[in-house]
Amino acid sequence: MKLFAKKILLADGWASEKTLTIEQGIITDISDGCLKGAEHAKGVVIPGMVNCHSHAFQRAFAGFSEQGSEGQDSFWTWRNIMYKFLGQLTSQDAQVIASQLYIEMLKMGYTRVAEFHYLHHDINGENYESLPAMAQAIFAAAKQSGIGLTLLPVLYRFSGFDTQAPNTGQKRFINSVAQFNDLVSECFELASLQPNTNVGIAPHSLRAVDEASLLAAVKHVRALDDKAPIHIHIAEQQKEVQDCLAHYDRRPVQWLLEHADLDKHWCLIHATHIDEQERQGIIASQAIAGICPTTEANLGDGIFPTDEFLAEGGTFAIGSDSHISVNPIEELRWLEYAQRLSKQQRALLASSEQKSVGANLWQKAAVGGAQSTNSNTGALAVGKQADFLVLDDSQLRLYAHDDKHLLDSVIFASRENPVLDVMVNGYWVIRDQKHALEQDSANNFAELLTKLSA
Repeated sequence: MKLFAKKILLADGWASEKTLTIEQGIITDISDGCLKGAEHAKGVVIPGMVNCHSHAFQRAFAGFSEQGSEGQDSFWTWRNIMYKFLGQLTSQDAQVIASQLYIEMLKMGYTRVAEFHYLHHDINGENYESLPAMAQAIFAAAKQSGIGLTLLPVLYRFSGFDTQAPNTGQKRFINSVAQFNDLVSECFELASLQPNTNVGIAPHSLRAVDEASLLAAVKHVRALDDKAPIHIHIAEQQKEVQDCLAHYDRRPVQWLLEHADLDKHWCLIHATHIDEQERQGIIASQAIAGICPTTEANLGDGIFPTDEFLAEGGTFAIGSDSHISVNPIEELRWLEYAQRLSKQQRALLASSEQKSVGANLWQKAAVGGAQSTNSNTGALAVGKQADFLVLDDSQLRLYAHDDKHLLDSVIFASRENPVLDVMVNGYWVIRDQKHALEQDSANNFAELLTKLSA
């Protein structure tokens, strides 16, 4: 197919009057002017966003944990409520939730998701007859919605540092290393059967795996794919840092830098509480910081040092994590606003090369997200996958919309969703802000919420 865009954000900057030629999901040519037979984009074309961190089942949990506990609420009390909630979910429920979530992601501009998947077993904590049954539900939801998927099966063994035994709420997560590696191998087979999917792993956190488990899981996935993404929760909470210091005499990121061979295929999720040496170590290793601003705010985690990290050449991606929000615009807005509030300054996350905060954040998050998923996405160029958004001109015209201001207006000024059409891997999945399955999906999801809250 061919698509003509009056204005388009290419890998090397804004351009006008261009026609994309797309073959088998790949951009094979970018030509000047409008080629014969080209479809006309109904607005500005920009790269799709990658969601680097998702726990799909938590979309159904949003809104159930805001009651408070007399000033004593925290990440840890939230986690206990979450454990009780997920004890009810079947594999069919998981697919209903993920399908709804992924349609919502697409409508808001996410074109690929890294699913940090740790709900492995049945309600009693027993193996399903098919070990990857819950993973199959995620693959099915991605296929149904049309979103690109990077599945990250989670290795979860312990409830805390020093190999503390898992608690009851974690029984659905737990695998031996051998069983986990079998699960990963089976997920690779599933991905081979479904286009626009790949597989990595996610050692849950340093409190949930020990050194031997982590390294064995990394060795196995590296044997299957030496570029497979490896994601890990790290330094999200102050208590985690204190517990890690007590057990290892090292801060979490410090320990990881010393004991794991970090490279550009690692994504450190949150990394909220890091010191200067850890920050510089992440950058030197070329690992990605996976920042989830709305969830980190919702859970009271803290603020990642984004200003310093970017100034020193760090790479970041964004994720919606617990899905208290499913909106890349809001994630990027709050990424900047958190820095403004902590520094009492404005427009901090621009750069000398890109003066627009909005354009700088969108492009860097898209490229970092592509790196975090080892996917051929993140920018619009010949040879890249055709994952992009068409923004609604009727909305953009009401804000500053020349090249240097357009993405600033999208991220900081727009009041409604500006995403009109979405293409993933060469297929239109959203047209005129609608998904073909959205009504059925919403009905199924609403029925499930009624059951879960009964």
